[in-house]
Amino acid sequence: MAEDRQPIVTFHRLIPGIPSPQRADRSGLGGLPTRAYRFCDAVTTAAGYGWHITAPLEIGLRWDGTEVSWTCAELEHEWMPLGLGAVQFPHFRARFDEEAPEDVQGYSPPFLTGLPEAGVVQMWTGLFVETAPGWSLMTRAPVNLPKTGPYEQFEGIVEFDKWFGPLFTNIRLTQTNTIVEITQLRPILQVQPVPQFAYAEPILNSAVVKDAFTRWGEREWDLYRQDVVHPNQAEEHKPGRYASEVRRQRRAAGCPFAAMAAAQESLKAG
Repeated sequence: MAEDRQPIVTFHRLIPGIPSPQRADRSGLGGLPTRAYRFCDAVTTAAGYGWHITAPLEIGLRWDGTEVSWTCAELEHEWMPLGLGAVQFPHFRARFDEEAPEDVQGYSPPFLTGLPEAGVVQMWTGLFVETAPGWSLMTRAPVNLPKTGPYEQFEGIVEFDKWFGPLFTNIRLTQTNTIVEITQLRPILQVQPVPQFAYAEPILNSAVVKDAFTRWGEREWDLYRQDVVHPNQAEEHKPGRYASEVRRQRRAAGCPFAAMAAAQESLKAG
């Protein structure tokens, strides 16, 4: 990236000492099957798209069907009810008020917040985010990693170029009277940069459906021969042909920012 180019994403770490975001790993933190890692570019590209975010604190969550409770080492593992209230990261409020301007003191972001929906908790990662103009951040559970407990995470797309705010995740507990452990041994989130034109209405309304047997012509059948028939007719059929071709084209594509600018101009022209 050129030195004068604004970063696409800037992470601001408000809680001192918490783990920094890390580039997502194409191997799924070593958990992908070997064949998938070697030959399936679709899987490895998805796994490596974005950054992994680790929870700022190891905690336990428990839902009894009515109320969510939480615990951590700072509480000596005593369970505390969360209800519809909010709790601060241990010792953070005092540190925040020491560092913040006077008119900002008392407004430290909460760490955990109980939401009105049954069994749903919002957890702050300890980070604030800025994105370059025209870019958003998708937040989701880590891609292609196995689930580790009875909970789900809501996905979202936030336009952090318009809102300087906290990066959080909403967690829905799916079993009652079961302890959900949020650890720092694996990321809690994967965040992915998304150009805002990619989900603009003209783009999402531009898809078409073709019935192959009535609307395919020579172009489509030639592509079918090229990508399906001919590789399977080869005497030495090698797996990973798609992956090799995609990687070759990716290397030859040049600057991704130029391609994005061209796509935006095409959208405006349309």
